Amino acid sequence: MSSSFFDAVKNRRSYYALSKIPVTSDQRIEEIVAEAVKHVPSSFNSQGSRVVILLGDHHDRLWDLTKAELKKIVPPEGFPATEAKVDGAFRSGYGSLLYFEDISVVEGLQQKFPLYRDNFPVWASQSSAMLQFAVWTALEQEGFGATLQHYNPIIDEAVKTAWDIPATWKLLAQMPFGKPVAPPAEKEFHPVAGRVKLFK
Repeated sequence: MSSSFFDAVKNRRSYYALSKIPVTSDQRIEEIVAEAVKHVPSSFNSQGSRVVILLGDHHDRLWDLTKAELKKIVPPEGFPATEAKVDGAFRSGYGSLLYFEDISVVEGLQQKFPLYRDNFPVWASQSSAMLQFAVWTALEQEGFGATLQHYNPIIDEAVKTAWDIPATWKLLAQMPFGKPVAPPAEKEFHPVAGRVKLFK
């Protein structure tokens, strides 16, 4: 396996200090997402993952509605810190990706293959995780920084209304990205010994 692959894996980090400075073209961002959606594996080749790309005002709108939804549940004394985090680490970026799973695909597989009924939601989640990692790593190679956020289900209905998302699409994660303006935090690693076992 090429060292360049693992270099890309190692370089993928969580960047919380982002700017709106363009790193590459919007077309290139779309190409990265489309290639990942096309080629990341899924159980029974079901291809149920969906991604919405939000740039410009649409990106800002996502985090504005997120703050609006959070304000309904966060105690007033704690909201300024929440707002600062959203504005400084997510809204400050260039764009956001919304990851969904089309539940109608999962339900169709459950009906067609009842023996594996309980597994299909798990396998769908695993496929989406691979997609998120693939896109995250590819964005890193382009010069973007990103994080993975999970404000669902708090923002689910607001997101569906704002962008007319199909009812069968279930929101799984949000990925704000942008040009990094500060390095990521130091990362600690647990010993690999005990986490990997070899039998031969």
